[in-house]
Amino acid sequence: MNTSVLVDLAGTGATWVLYFLVALSTVQLAVVIERAIVFYRTRAPRHLRATVVDALGNGGPKAAALAVNGRRSLQEKVIATGAANAERGVTAMQELMRGTLVDERLRLERGLSFLGTIGNNAPFIGLFGTVLGVIHATQSLSTAAGRGAAQVMSGISEALVATAIGLLVALPAVAAFNYFQRVAKTRAAAAEGLGAELVAHVVSPQNGASKSGTWKAA
Repeated sequence: MNTSVLVDLAGTGATWVLYFLVALSTVQLAVVIERAIVFYRTRAPRHLRATVVDALGNGGPKAAALAVNGRRSLQEKVIATGAANAERGVTAMQELMRGTLVDERLRLERGLSFLGTIGNNAPFIGLFGTVLGVIHATQSLSTAAGRGAAQVMSGISEALVATAIGLLVALPAVAAFNYFQRVAKTRAAAAEGLGAELVAHVVSPQNGASKSGTWKAA
């Protein structure tokens, strides 16, 4: 079997792997920037919990709905949904808040699976490029004479660049994925806490409502 064609393809493939990794890094950077803008624009006010608690104490759910007017952050949208539907009963209010929380969290996490996939697989793509490059370089060593050793060492060093680029692509992707996931979980937990405050106010004896279970998102 003539392997020279395959060896030449390996050399070409190593080059295309590098191009592919560079393209992935560009797309990854775009996703990170887009998600960073989304997370920044949907951040909750610093004293949102105190504002909601004060509004509930002074004016009930209607005041809480006014306090979160604008509905920009996940927490505000959950509270706005619950406060707007408090008169429909605790069960309906809980389910609607749960649905809003799920929808808003999905919006926050859009694109994060791509970052996670890149973080897990970019090193293997780089390693694949390195293997292809080493195959081509060692074939050059077997056919070259005299200065072939220097030539093959140069080829191997170039092949290792693919692994390095794969790691450079993976590390920021993993860091961004973990950060955005942690922020999304923190916001969801904060929304659950605010939802519990709202439910507690609605079911409290002074409001004439029956007791109900605590609310927690699925």
